[in-house]
Amino acid sequence: MDLKLGGKVALVTGPAKGMGAAVSKAFASEGCRLVLLGRDLVAIEPVAANIRAAGGEVLVTACDVTSESACEAAVEAARQRFGGAIDILVNVAGGTGPIGKTGAQTSGDEFRDIVDVNMTGCFNMIRAVAPVMMAQNSGKIVNVGGTFGMRGRAGRVAYSASKWGLRGLTKSFALELGASNINVNCVAPGMVDGPRFRDKVCRDMAEKLGISEAEAARRHAEDYALKRISTDADVANACLFLASDASRQITGVDLPVDGGWAAL
Repeated sequence: MDLKLGGKVALVTGPAKGMGAAVSKAFASEGCRLVLLGRDLVAIEPVAANIRAAGGEVLVTACDVTSESACEAAVEAARQRFGGAIDILVNVAGGTGPIGKTGAQTSGDEFRDIVDVNMTGCFNMIRAVAPVMMAQNSGKIVNVGGTFGMRGRAGRVAYSASKWGLRGLTKSFALELGASNINVNCVAPGMVDGPRFRDKVCRDMAEKLGISEAEAARRHAEDYALKRISTDADVANACLFLASDASRQITGVDLPVDGGWAAL
């Protein structure tokens, strides 16, 4: 299917690694003109170089999503570079917060910090692009949440709360912006294969249970209906779908990309 994304201007937050890098490269492969936003420009540059080497157009701009003014400045920089339009926003930037701490053990600062990045950061970016998209009467906004924001998780109170909040943000903006032909949706990845999953999640389970890391990965996969762990590409493909006109009549939804865990 031709997603007809060629020439679209797409902003991606958190593009330096993992899902963010995969999303950035996926949109570039569809012919989008990319604006990559993040705090660490050095970390983003290899992704930008990869896109440029493949013939893509990309602007790398400094942006701390927890700062309203930084988000507004980044959007203005994108408009100056690519002629004013902002067609797509993909909010990937986020953090994990405390792991293994109960809510009672989580400090107020720890809680506020992760909510600020995972929820307020998305609010700031949407607020910055919304006037542009409303004026052009079109736009696609995709927030990357998580399945712990659909079922909750003991030991991940701050993270789960931030992702539950992001769902409400998504649905409210979908209702408010729909009249301007703007779709707002949320992709909710489950466990995603990669260094963090292998080196942290599987290693911790292996040490606690006295099993191999490979066996730990297999046990995680057994939790899912499809018996496999998602990849960065799976998440990127879901974002592409929700950013294209193939999903023109879909807004305000949570799309789990988890092999069948949160919704089953």
